[in-house]
Amino acid sequence: MIVYQQHVSISVAHILKQIRAKILKSHLKSSIKVRNISVSAVVRKKMTDNNEIRQSRFVKEEEISCGKWLSLSQITYTDPTGKERTWEAVSRTTSQTGSDAVCVIAILKRMLKYDCLVLVKQYRPPMKCYTLEFPAGLIDPDETAATCGLRELKEETGYIGTLKHESPVTCLDPGIGGTTCHLITAEIDGDIDSNIHPKNKLEESEFIEVLCIPTDELLNKLNDFTKQGVVVNTMVYSYAIAMEQSKKTKNKSL
Repeated sequence: MIVYQQHVSISVAHILKQIRAKILKSHLKSSIKVRNISVSAVVRKKMTDNNEIRQSRFVKEEEISCGKWLSLSQITYTDPTGKERTWEAVSRTTSQTGSDAVCVIAILKRMLKYDCLVLVKQYRPPMKCYTLEFPAGLIDPDETAATCGLRELKEETGYIGTLKHESPVTCLDPGIGGTTCHLITAEIDGDIDSNIHPKNKLEESEFIEVLCIPTDELLNKLNDFTKQGVVVNTMVYSYAIAMEQSKKTKNKSL
């Protein structure tokens, strides 16, 4: 009987020892977990602080030269390491708060005819050749981007369009200058009287040829123009690529 009681006592003691060990181990894990959470929070904070330090920042801008339409300036900024650097940039003297210009993506729709993209061909002195572009222009003071886009479309092509979409402010060639632009999408009803025989209204210095290219063969037509020495605007060519990719995606889904 005594031996049995001793055995039971030993077994209980062993069980209690195991329970205490498990409790201790559990507390230890919890402590480590809390400590790891604290360390992770510190690491994240340091990473955040480092990311803030590693942002390039504008310091100042100094004008070097200024013409009637453009000015050349030197911009000082700090790179992600904190080192101060300079950059030459061109800006428009007509720049105002908001956006500088608009580009109009205009689709001409006519009964029983293919939809066409309306483009303008003109000589660009900086390129020393003719270019193919979207109708575009500078936004006048107190004029909205949408109003400007429809006005420029009418002046450059003669077409009267209906606004379909207006983009937020986008950048044009940010490595050279800070010119900003809105992309305006417009639809032209080619069956109404005013759009059957459109007449553009150009300034004395403007010489523009209006081209209406079927959207289903846009990319091929643009490539033909490049073979003739015409340089296609990047936005126009990007639009053509997107149209072509959309066409292929649609065909795959059928």
